[in-house]
Order: sequence, then C-alpha cells, then structure tokens
Amino acid sequence: MKPLMLQGHERAITQIKYNRDGDLLFSSAKDNAPNVWFSLNGERLGSYLGHQGVVWCLDVNWETTRFLTGAGDNSMRLWDVSNGKEIGKVTTGSSVRTCAFSYSANTAVMSTDKQMKFNCEIYIIDVRNADASLEHQDPIMRIPVDGPKVTSILWGPLDETVISGHENGKITMWDLKMGKEVHSVMDHSGSINDLQFSKDGTQFISASKDCTAKLFDTDTLELLKTYKTERPVNSAALSPIMDHVVLGGGQEAMEVTTTSTRVGKFDARFFHLVFEEEFGRVKGHFGPINSLAFHPDGKSYASGGEDGFTRVHTFDPSYYEYQFDF
Repeated sequence: MKPLMLQGHERAITQIKYNRDGDLLFSSAKDNAPNVWFSLNGERLGSYLGHQGVVWCLDVNWETTRFLTGAGDNSMRLWDVSNGKEIGKVTTGSSVRTCAFSYSANTAVMSTDKQMKFNCEIYIIDVRNADASLEHQDPIMRIPVDGPKVTSILWGPLDETVISGHENGKITMWDLKMGKEVHSVMDHSGSINDLQFSKDGTQFISASKDCTAKLFDTDTLELLKTYKTERPVNSAALSPIMDHVVLGGGQEAMEVTTTSTRVGKFDARFFHLVFEEEFGRVKGHFGPINSLAFHPDGKSYASGGEDGFTRVHTFDPSYYEYQFDF
C-alpha cells in the first residue's frame, strides 16, 4: 500500500473531498488556490484561481458540475468544475468558515466567523441559476448565531434542516422553514472540527478537540458511539462499505516543536464502528491530519495534513479479509 503523494499546496491542507463518482479529489489549503486531482493516479487536473485568502472549506455538487469554496477573504465563490472559471461569488462581512451544497444543489449553506463587529451567521443561498449577479442577490435566509461560532456544517435529510457543530462542542439542528433552532445536544466538551455523514445519511460522525469522535443519529441527534484517542481529533470519516471509522488528528501545529516526533502521533487511526475498538494505524504525515475522506467505493481513503500533502492510500487485500472476533 504505497500511498500517492499529492503535492500541490504550499500551506497546510484545510479540507479534502471526493466527488460522488470518486474519480476526482478536491483539496483546499491555507494558500489561496483550491486544487482538483484525479484520485486514481494523483495527477493534478487544475486549480481554481481567484481567492485572496485562506480557503477554509469546499464542497462539490452531486453531478460534479459546480464547486463551492469559502475563504478568509470574506467571500464564498461558486466555480465551474470543468474549466475552473468562477460562476459567481457572495461577499460577507467576515471570513467564511463552512460551506455546503444541499443534496439537490439548488441551494447552498455557508457560515461566517465572529469577527470585530460581525456576528456569526448562517446564510442559505439560492444557486440554481447563479451568475455574476449572485453578489447583489439577498440570501434566502440569514440565521444569526448567538454564542459560539459555527465550525462545521451539514444539510439534514430532505434539505429541510441544517446541522451545525460549534466551537464549544454543541451540535445544533436548525429548521429552515422556521429559521430557528429546533434541537441541540452538548455531548462534546471541545470545538467540533468536522462533521461527516455515513453513506446513507442516517448517521453522522463528529470530530472534536476534546480528543473524541462521536457517532450521532441524524434525525434525533442521539449519541450512538464514542471513539476515544489521546489527542485532538481534526477529522473523522465513515467507510461506505465496512463498519469502520478513520480518525485523524494530532497536537496542534503550534505545540508540535516542543515534543518529540513519537509523541505527535500523526497517524490515521482505524476504529470499528460498532465496538469502538482501534484495530489499525497508518503513519505518514509530518504534522497533524486536518482532513480525511473515504473514497465512495470504500477501497481507498485520502488524508490531508498540516504538512501541505494529501496522501491517497489504497487498501491491501488483507484489509477486506480482516474480521473482528465477536
């Protein structure tokens, strides 16, 4: 299992994501150009040029025709995947921390940071026939978020709700018809770094700074499982074909120099979904892992690290033969 090393960013990776077919891998970093790669051989297909700051988040729609990025230059941009041209952009008062297409990709959600006099807000934007005039259109809805800012976001079932993870560990469900909070849970004690759905969308996993990842039910936000580690978890992903969870993290980049390499433990760790037991580790990165994604066919996974590399690992045959004893 020799990984593909994708080197196209000069700064730390912030998020990586496969498209639905799994043939393309999108990556964004703390430099200002998100990249798209062929996931099969790691060849770079192109970059999306236009942002002036850190690109914090990205999403790609179901048909891989449009690509969404949110950045520290106070804008969210919509791109044409095939040619890298910018379709439209939305400017905000503070930097855009999260963004996501709805399932139908008719609408998109994004959230902004709390900065200076600007409060954290969740925007719902209509992107059906987006063009250069997108900048001057009002969002369908703006939900002000009082309290800790939103750090990760997902669309709920049937695009009727939005699930957000917050800096203090709270997970909130917002009803978009009423534009207000309908349910929230406080199962984490640290900032929520990442939320990712299972393949069918009935469950999602959260990765938190409190050194745990937790599995929740999408409808009720009921806590189902907890995966514990000794260091902050930056990202967690669920396998589409096996009962496996992969967790990635490590100490924060600023604390790395004060400890030896062994202590850092920048490995991706595999846990069993049901039994919460760790059964494997994959080493590789020279810094914390910031983002993880399973390939939609479940036969490989990718990790993006603080070292600016994206590594694509294809599983060996022994991975599929591995049976948990129960």
